[in-house]
Amino acid sequence: MAKTKNTPRPKAETPKGFRDYFGVEVTERSEMLSKIAGVYHRYGFDALETSAVETVEALGKFLPDVDRPNEGVFAWQEADEEGLGDWMALRYDLTAPLARVYAQHRNDLPTPYRRYAMGPVWRNEKPGPGRFRQFYQCDADTVGTNSMAADAEICAMLADTLEAVGIPRGDYLIRVNNRKVLNGVLEVMGLDEGETRDAVLRTIDKFDKVGEAGVRELLGKGRLDASGAYIDGVGLSKNQARPVLAFLTSKSSDTAQTLGNLRTAVGESAMGLEGVQELETISNLLAAQGYGPDRIVIDPSVVRGLGYYTGPVFEAELTFEILDEKGRKRQFGSVAGGGRYDDLVKRFTGQAVPATGVSIGVDRLLAALREKGRIGGTVEGPVVVTVMDRDRMADYQAMVSELRAAGIRAEVYLGNPKNFGNQLKYADRRGSPVAVIEGGDEKDKGIVQIKDLILGAKIAENATLEEWKERPSQFEVPRDQLVAKVREILDGQGK
Repeated sequence: MAKTKNTPRPKAETPKGFRDYFGVEVTERSEMLSKIAGVYHRYGFDALETSAVETVEALGKFLPDVDRPNEGVFAWQEADEEGLGDWMALRYDLTAPLARVYAQHRNDLPTPYRRYAMGPVWRNEKPGPGRFRQFYQCDADTVGTNSMAADAEICAMLADTLEAVGIPRGDYLIRVNNRKVLNGVLEVMGLDEGETRDAVLRTIDKFDKVGEAGVRELLGKGRLDASGAYIDGVGLSKNQARPVLAFLTSKSSDTAQTLGNLRTAVGESAMGLEGVQELETISNLLAAQGYGPDRIVIDPSVVRGLGYYTGPVFEAELTFEILDEKGRKRQFGSVAGGGRYDDLVKRFTGQAVPATGVSIGVDRLLAALREKGRIGGTVEGPVVVTVMDRDRMADYQAMVSELRAAGIRAEVYLGNPKNFGNQLKYADRRGSPVAVIEGGDEKDKGIVQIKDLILGAKIAENATLEEWKERPSQFEVPRDQLVAKVREILDGQGK
């Protein structure tokens, strides 16, 4: 008789490129998203929650920096009674689903349609340090208007959002550019669609990394990179490259001067001049609302989603310094970006529908808040009601019920109550601020013991300091004063 082969146990490990989020991380994200939603709601945007799954046909090939329709997504083919059906995929962003929703429900939606959406997205890309295949996005978009007031509003709202979540003014800068200006520069250069134009665009995208000198070399014969390897250039002459360099270096400390420099860079290109005019309109609208260049600035070096955006583009950059993994100082960098995309809905309707929006990288913004000390640190756990007599569980449950009714987070210890020390260790591991104790003697006297665990920890750490030794960390109060005393202790702890 053949021996039955045991099924191997599955490995308890997170799939490659994914991660698990535990209590405090989920709470921090939830609280931040609530603050962001508050700003979006105040600006008149409505919430929208779309399906996590879309047809591949609906998603299309608008995933930035990806050429093939199915590249970069988690996709599968549905099976039906007739065989194989539609290809389905997890959404890779929140914008493509919006285009489908607007096209599908446009007769029932107001125009313009203003919506915000928050949730996870999935990208089937090679994972790396800090780069996961599932991450959160937080978007706000206005669909159905050509007005530059919509773009200006998105920028203003982004500034308000950053400040609302805890990024102080002076620690961020929202930079604005326009794809039409760049297209005007390429038109002046006489570059039509093709390999040379694509090479120029890729070179422009490297401006932040290699600077003016590096771009000049890459537009010409080429340059040596930091590793010593030689990178072939586009092969443009100095005269051919001049409009690109004029465009990239047109930023001035004065907005009017920046716009003047851009007009010079685009020459007589009608598209380029239209883009400059749109930037001027946005700047004037923001200035009228009190958003100056200390918060939102015209910056021609911003180049986002070269095949995606059709007009103004914007990027929120955090300007404070952090230390990288090698201990070197660097700016934190971008946490949000967006712009005008007028071709997405057209895929469904055949008619151009203007749209503009922004997407916040939730994990990046959370990391920035941790760097600034705005979140993180001690975890605020629940008040723990200890169990001195397992036969009196109803009494302890009554206590937590009263605490919860007063808005205080609380729980009863549900482990083995035999060892009281283990109960306090549990409370410590939970980050509990207070423990409640009621044994048989306390029950008979109609009292409870309330232990301030935060103060007790400080006394233990600083046993030689008289200021701590003089303060009691455990209180005996009548049972009917349980909630009031716990509230008093929590208020004293600043919770």
